Amino acid sequence: MLFNSIEFAVFLPIVFLLYWFVFQKSISNQNLLILLVSYIFYAWWDWRFLFLLAFSTFLDYFAGLKIEQSNTKSRSKFWLILSIGINLGFLGFFKYYNFFVNELTAAIANAGIRIDPWTLKVILPVGISFYTFHGLSYIIDVYKKRIVAEKHFVDYAVFVSYFPLLVAGPIERATHLLPQFKRARTFNYQNAADGMRQILWGLFKKVVIADNCATYANAIFNSSGEHNGSSLFIGALFFTFQIYGDFSGYSDIALGVSRLFGIELLRNFAFPYFSRDIAEFWRRWHISLSTWFRDYLYFPLGGSQGGTWMKVRNTFIIFVVSGFWHGANWTFLAWGFLNALYFIPLLLLDKNRNNIDIISTHKLLPSLKEFFQIMVTFFLTVIAWIFFRSDTIAQAFSILREIFSKSAFQTPDFLGKHDMIYLLIHCTMIGVLLVMEWLHRDKQHALQFNAGTARSTAKRWAIYATIVVCILLFGGKQNNFIYFQF
Repeated sequence: MLFNSIEFAVFLPIVFLLYWFVFQKSISNQNLLILLVSYIFYAWWDWRFLFLLAFSTFLDYFAGLKIEQSNTKSRSKFWLILSIGINLGFLGFFKYYNFFVNELTAAIANAGIRIDPWTLKVILPVGISFYTFHGLSYIIDVYKKRIVAEKHFVDYAVFVSYFPLLVAGPIERATHLLPQFKRARTFNYQNAADGMRQILWGLFKKVVIADNCATYANAIFNSSGEHNGSSLFIGALFFTFQIYGDFSGYSDIALGVSRLFGIELLRNFAFPYFSRDIAEFWRRWHISLSTWFRDYLYFPLGGSQGGTWMKVRNTFIIFVVSGFWHGANWTFLAWGFLNALYFIPLLLLDKNRNNIDIISTHKLLPSLKEFFQIMVTFFLTVIAWIFFRSDTIAQAFSILREIFSKSAFQTPDFLGKHDMIYLLIHCTMIGVLLVMEWLHRDKQHALQFNAGTARSTAKRWAIYATIVVCILLFGGKQNNFIYFQF
């Protein structure tokens, strides 16, 4: 079930009414309702993969209890390794099996030996990377004694399968989300109203920005060999805004929906395209994944406590693994490797935490230095996204060669005259996105307004109405969220 679908527009109010008006007197009943509707939400996509979600939930719940009951370190570690191994085994099987088989087959063929590989004819289960990481964080936290093992199965199952974050995050922590399912929730009008505003902004980013950008980006990347450098760079720009509008839009909707039920999720985006360096970008982009790898991989490897070699090694590991997490393709590994190359100079010069404040606080515009930093960081990010979007490494390098050739100064060749009006409208919508987020860069989302006078209230409602009209008039073709495939 898509957030941007009629089905979800019917599903959400029904769940909301049941949650607050039928089951409001019992935490257990509310949690049971959320668990049931979460499984319905997931089954709407493909009910056959419910067994994977249920198995992963049972495995980690049981392993958590066994870890806590173990009276020796070795027995506790056995259950930790068993849980991690099975979870990653399922993830690897469904996500990477065909990739490794095909790569092995190609390598053997290059040696003059031809074999007929057996590959799976199944689709990747939606959300498997996200709910697997939910379970892993829980089991590791229990092992590290950061949290006690959850005894109530329904509460734990809700934590793993909570429908707003089930298929594309954010990647939650048991230490943050589980306690919220243990205590009573009371309806808070102000919180719910702001959640609705966040949902509206998320829909604008998905439907108006991402889905329209996808039309241009797909057309250009799918026929990249036919276009000049300027067209290819514009295609890369469209994908840059597509993936941001798509993924951050999903996160905004997820956080907003969850606030309707009195549950706060981890923030996943903090206006990353206003970053002044790559280190700041990665503190603001897909925050839940970046911090997950930091806490559960980077720190255990030694973090930045060792010598220069350890810092460099650990940084490359984190970025390459992050790339591999996104999918079974060399292009994702290249994307991760390139971001590591961007990051390493900042780390070695001890400048990776130079920009941890909000840019241009209490100022309308950035300084010239800040503007230049934003532009450089944005350009580097666009170049990296080319690898992420390309089908092959060869295609990515071919696009880059053309972008850095003389044809980059030619008139773009991907549009006919009749398309110019649509392009102008869409660029205007991107401008609205940037202006709104810049003006509210110190907030959680771009429609988080402070309470004020009746006059300011009228302005806010005018903005809401304008956004609704933009969604209705300029919404693109309905597409799946990009991160459903990860």
